[in-house]
Amino acid sequence: MEQKIRRDRNMGDNLRRLRADAGLSQEKLCAELQRRGCDIGRTTYAKYEAGELNIRASVIIELRKIYNCSYDEFFVGLE
Repeated sequence: MEQKIRRDRNMGDNLRRLRADAGLSQEKLCAELQRRGCDIGRTTYAKYEAGELNIRASVIIELRKIYNCSYDEFFVGLE
Protein backbone atom coordinates (compact mmCIF):
# COMPACT_ATOMS: atom_id res chain seq x y z
CA MET A 1 0.00 0.00 0.00
CA GLU A 2 1.29 3.42 -0.93
CA GLN A 3 1.56 5.99 1.77
CA LYS A 4 1.24 9.67 0.89
CA ILE A 5 3.41 12.26 2.56
CA ARG A 6 1.28 14.61 4.63
CA ARG A 7 1.58 18.18 3.47
CA ASP A 8 2.50 20.55 6.24
CA ARG A 9 0.29 23.61 6.04
CA ASN A 10 1.67 25.18 9.22
CA MET A 11 5.10 25.67 7.67
CA GLY A 12 3.50 27.35 4.67
CA ASP A 13 1.37 29.53 6.93
CA ASN A 14 4.48 30.56 8.86
CA LEU A 15 6.33 31.40 5.64
CA ARG A 16 3.39 33.50 4.44
CA ARG A 17 3.09 35.30 7.80
CA LEU A 18 6.79 36.14 7.95
CA ARG A 19 6.76 37.45 4.38
CA ALA A 20 3.65 39.55 5.03
CA ASP A 21 5.13 40.93 8.26
CA ALA A 22 8.21 41.98 6.27
CA GLY A 23 5.98 43.73 3.71
CA LEU A 24 7.34 41.71 0.79
CA SER A 25 5.57 40.26 -2.21
CA GLN A 26 6.54 36.79 -3.35
CA GLU A 27 8.23 38.38 -6.38
CA LYS A 28 10.35 40.77 -4.29
CA LEU A 29 11.27 38.04 -1.83
CA CYS A 30 12.35 35.69 -4.62
CA ALA A 31 14.42 38.46 -6.21
CA GLU A 32 16.21 38.96 -2.86
CA LEU A 33 16.74 35.23 -2.45
CA GLN A 34 18.20 35.04 -5.96
CA ARG A 35 20.50 37.96 -5.18
CA ARG A 36 21.73 35.93 -2.20
CA GLY A 37 22.40 32.84 -4.31
CA CYS A 38 19.16 30.86 -3.85
CA ASP A 39 17.74 30.02 -7.25
CA ILE A 40 14.05 30.18 -6.29
CA GLY A 41 11.29 31.29 -8.63
CA ARG A 42 7.96 32.71 -7.52
CA THR A 43 6.09 29.56 -8.57
CA THR A 44 8.34 27.37 -6.44
CA TYR A 45 8.06 29.74 -3.48
CA ALA A 46 4.26 29.78 -3.82
CA LYS A 47 4.35 25.98 -3.50
CA TYR A 48 6.33 26.33 -0.25
CA GLU A 49 3.64 28.62 1.15
CA ALA A 50 0.86 26.31 -0.04
CA GLY A 51 2.50 23.33 1.65
CA GLU A 52 2.90 21.54 -1.68
CA LEU A 53 6.69 21.44 -1.65
CA ASN A 54 9.21 21.05 1.15
CA ILE A 55 11.51 24.03 1.59
CA ARG A 56 15.27 23.48 1.47
CA ALA A 57 17.35 24.24 4.56
CA SER A 58 19.53 26.66 2.56
CA VAL A 59 16.44 28.73 1.77
CA ILE A 60 15.37 28.81 5.43
CA ILE A 61 18.86 30.00 6.38
CA GLU A 62 18.61 32.93 3.94
CA LEU A 63 15.03 33.73 4.95
CA ARG A 64 16.10 33.93 8.60
CA LYS A 65 18.71 36.52 7.60
CA ILE A 66 16.19 38.50 5.51
CA TYR A 67 13.55 38.49 8.24
CA ASN A 68 16.06 38.87 11.09
CA CYS A 69 14.18 36.28 13.14
CA SER A 70 14.91 33.06 14.98
CA TYR A 71 14.56 29.66 13.35
CA ASP A 72 11.73 28.97 15.80
CA GLU A 73 9.52 31.41 13.84
CA PHE A 74 9.45 28.99 10.91
CA PHE A 75 8.20 26.13 13.06
CA VAL A 76 5.47 27.80 15.15
CA GLY A 77 2.54 25.40 15.54
CA LEU A 78 4.37 22.35 14.24
CA GLU A 79 4.32 19.25 16.40
